[in-house]
Amino acid sequence: MRRYEQIFILRPSLGEEEITKVIENSEKIVLDQGGAIISQSKWGMRKMAYPIKKEPQGFYVFSDFAATPGAVAEIERKFRIDDAVLKYLTVKISDDISADEIIEAQNAASSKAAASEAQDDSDDSEEIDSPEDDEASASASDGDDE
Repeated sequence: MRRYEQIFILRPSLGEEEITKVIENSEKIVLDQGGAIISQSKWGMRKMAYPIKKEPQGFYVFSDFAATPGAVAEIERKFRIDDAVLKYLTVKISDDISADEIIEAQNAASSKAAASEAQDDSDDSEEIDSPEDDEASASASDGDDE
């Protein structure tokens, strides 16, 4: 089995149910062929650098998984057929990944996601420093240098 990262862009006009359906179909292909999903994240709606199929925005989805080359070929075949998928890119990260490495990568991805959520929560609760506080700390550090 090999490790892959995949990003695909979906049409912005799709509903949440249709987006979930495309994601579940790609996951099903990986799992049916003996692979494993390491992490999956919806990046959401973003403006693209240039229009693709006359769409200025797209819904981005990132997937990290371990699968056989045949599973990747099948996912990409379905993406080419599906009008909901504007663009996709699959990159091979590793030629060989063991079951232990998959579990380790899944644990690392889940701890990273938890840390990211905790960081987002703490950013919301922090106060914004006022310019006066910056000036006071700057003048205090100037006195220490002399």
